[in-house]
Amino acid sequence: MKPTKMRNRQIYQATLQTRSKQMGSALSKDLHKKYGKRSVRVITGDNVTILRGEFKGVDGKVTQISTQKNSVAIDGVKKEKTKGEKFDVYIHTSNLVVTSLNSSDKWRIAKLEGKDAKKQLKETPAKEVKKQVAPKETKVVKKVEAPKETKVASKTEKKEDEN
Repeated sequence: MKPTKMRNRQIYQATLQTRSKQMGSALSKDLHKKYGKRSVRVITGDNVTILRGEFKGVDGKVTQISTQKNSVAIDGVKKEKTKGEKFDVYIHTSNLVVTSLNSSDKWRIAKLEGKDAKKQLKETPAKEVKKQVAPKETKVVKKVEAPKETKVASKTEKKEDEN
């Protein structure tokens, strides 16, 4: 099989987990200098700039991600149908530049900075960990046992009762 055919098969028939890893976009020059990385996986909440296509030059926040299309929907990028309805336009991640990151994911930021993400999460104070994980309520249910005195008549006893 030709290498290009094999590569295309790997890209388009990939599992969703693999596809989400392929959802990378370039970092802006400022972020590239800060983190020392050229690209990052796009998540909701990142601010991006569109480099190519009909909406070139538009800045916006990522609102939705489609792993099947390898694309993202950006706030403010919409098209209008003939009846007047507006719908989101999905832009391929290779046509985007990430200008600012959503910093709510501590694991992601630690990975970008080149630190050990597991150690970063362990070093967080206990108060923050308690806020993240809410205690689960458990209910105690008492089981009531039914009386076991019911007697099942056998076939021979049924025949005797009929005679």
